[in-house]
Amino acid sequence: MRRRLLPVIIIALAIAGFLVLKATRPAPPAVEARERLWRVEVMPMELAAARPTLVLYGRVEAPDQVRAAASVAGRVLEVKVRDGDRVAAGAVLARLDPRDLQPRVAQARADVERERIRHGADREAIEQERALLALAEAKQARFEKLKNARLGAESAFDQTREEVARVRLSLAQRQQAIAEHPARLAQFQAKLAEAERDALRGEIAAPFAARIGKVEVAAGDQVQPGQALLTLYASDELFLRARVPAIYAEELRMALSRGEQPEASADFGATTIRARLERISGEADARGVDVLLRIENGANLPVGAFVNAVLERPLASDVYVLPYSALHGGDRIYVVRDGRLVNMRVSRVGERRDGDEVRLLVRAPGVVAGEQVMRTHLPNAIDGLAVEVPTP
Repeated sequence: MRRRLLPVIIIALAIAGFLVLKATRPAPPAVEARERLWRVEVMPMELAAARPTLVLYGRVEAPDQVRAAASVAGRVLEVKVRDGDRVAAGAVLARLDPRDLQPRVAQARADVERERIRHGADREAIEQERALLALAEAKQARFEKLKNARLGAESAFDQTREEVARVRLSLAQRQQAIAEHPARLAQFQAKLAEAERDALRGEIAAPFAARIGKVEVAAGDQVQPGQALLTLYASDELFLRARVPAIYAEELRMALSRGEQPEASADFGATTIRARLERISGEADARGVDVLLRIENGANLPVGAFVNAVLERPLASDVYVLPYSALHGGDRIYVVRDGRLVNMRVSRVGERRDGDEVRLLVRAPGVVAGEQVMRTHLPNAIDGLAVEVPTP
């Protein structure tokens, strides 16, 4: 019996010990449920007046670019400038060989002089032809009397009539030549003036203080009429042609009508270029509208250079200036009220670029000036989310 009862006793003692230990164990601390706080940065909402900016990608142009061309066929005698040179007004840029130009002038002068001599001869000859006509008419009258008296042959009378007609025709031609003299003389004088003009244009001079764009010929080249020799432009009359989205064209046009000239700036190498909006194109396409900005300090800019500029749009009032990190979903910001996020709708006015910093300009009717807006971008931000703002 003892051997049979011993295992039962051991099991009973173990169960009793377990129950005693369970009854005497310490009570665990109560677990308190706490909501997670998201640590965020905030900034005060302050109304301001700011100018939105617009990035432009443009090209430098010269509206007064001159294409100097040869007026007549000839050979280039010398070229006195090179690409990029600066020249004063009236400076000689290139010369054509005068031996190709002076013979045309001499020929035109000879034509004028020959016409004057011919006119003098016509005036002297017309008196003689009138005398010949009077003699021929008297002869015709005598032969007509003889014919009527049946004393002369009919053929002789016909010859006198033919002679009178011939003299009258010669006299009429001489009178016509004298009448046409002023027109012919004016024609030859015009050709002389044209030849003298071309001779003067054989020396190509700068019409204004300019910069040479490109020289296209060299000394010894044979050129044809109208062939370009070189190009030049006024370096103080440069414009930046850029394209802006069509939605901004009317805003800029209204600014110009108010007498404003929005400014733009661009970095070109170590130089900061300043420009002012002057004109807006009247045509648009799918890419936008062309605008022309007058460059104020672009003396060293080459025509054709591409420039990235930042244009200041007209002043916008009652806007909030925020970093892009404060914007959620494209049209929402979150204001912190009593430690929780409150969703606010905003309308975007534009952006403001100051150097490398880009900030957002918005209008938010439901926001009270001075409230704290979250500037930390939270992908999981929702209305009512608990946040913690670090103390400064």
